[in-house]
Amino acid sequence: MDINKTIDYPYLPEGKKILFVPPENVWMNEAKKMADANSACSWWPTGAVVVKNNEIIGRGANSGNFQPLCPRVEHNCPTGEGYHFCNALCSQDGHSEVTSIMYAIKNGNDPTGADLYLFGHWWCCKNCWDAIIKNGIANVYLLENAHLFFVREKRLALMDEVKNKIQQGKSVSREEIIWIIE
Repeated sequence: MDINKTIDYPYLPEGKKILFVPPENVWMNEAKKMADANSACSWWPTGAVVVKNNEIIGRGANSGNFQPLCPRVEHNCPTGEGYHFCNALCSQDGHSEVTSIMYAIKNGNDPTGADLYLFGHWWCCKNCWDAIIKNGIANVYLLENAHLFFVREKRLALMDEVKNKIQQGKSVSREEIIWIIE
């Protein structure tokens, strides 16, 4: 059974599909490290690596200024909407898919034919797919069962915890918002 046909992705370009790897995959672990250490997005911390010829040529994470409370959550934005808040308040200049591809290019690496491993999400938005296609990425890999791990309900519960801490005058660090895969 093709899992891409059973998951209702908010966006998936015609003729494209997502592939999956287990949690112990070396490249997925590298993408997770990027998410954990570098994502500035409290709502949906992601990391990505671009791999070509068995070598990482690009690394990226949701970039910008870390904000413990996500403005998209505060404004109840549906999945895939409200990115203008990310640009205005968080100074986000790209999702991890795009920043990893741009890193590869900036460092003189051609991403054509490379694979992209994305940790922290269960789909890629239209802007990310556009960059993936434009730059000739061959395959996009997500964590097996990403659609079960990376769900809105888990993040909403975490955002409630973050909000309570802030209301109590406590600070919230990037390390407190990482994904825990159980």
